[in-house]
Amino acid sequence: MKPLAPAVHFPAELLLQAQPVRAVFFDVDGVLTDGGLYISEQGESLKRFHSLDGHGLKLLQRAGFTVAVISGRDSPALRERLRALGIAHMRLGTEDKLPAAQALLDAWGLDWSQAAAMGDDWPDMPVLRRCAFAAAPADAHPQALALADLVTCARGGAGAAREFCDLLLTAGGHYARLLAQLDPADAP
Repeated sequence: MKPLAPAVHFPAELLLQAQPVRAVFFDVDGVLTDGGLYISEQGESLKRFHSLDGHGLKLLQRAGFTVAVISGRDSPALRERLRALGIAHMRLGTEDKLPAAQALLDAWGLDWSQAAAMGDDWPDMPVLRRCAFAAAPADAHPQALALADLVTCARGGAGAAREFCDLLLTAGGHYARLLAQLDPADAP
């Protein structure tokens, strides 16, 4: 039987920087989706999500991170996906993301030094600038990329959020423990 050992690796300086993170903010379009807008004839917005990203969000929550989604758009498809992932903290249909993030941090009794965020465009930049750790997908706008501590290899909606989740799980010392839970014979 092949042993289960962590196969992800990140630079030590990024792991140290991300260690204090307890709350994580995610944008949707361009981060959890590919950024394409699919609109039906009836005006319904359809979204494509990647299962790797969804599992990463579940793992963050299982490890004790508080996960929130702040998006300029709102749709039944988005709400259904967030419900399926167990994400209770969301601010949808808001372009002014900084006050939304601040209100959530205040409600959780946390501050910006304990927060991380992933965004891809100008509306995300105020939150990316304030967080202790900022991430952006490989295909983000250049201004968002310039603020990112981590630029993922994957594009938005194609595993970028999972890369970010894996880094946070590794930095917090959770990755190996969660991996070992797949097969108790591998527990440390």
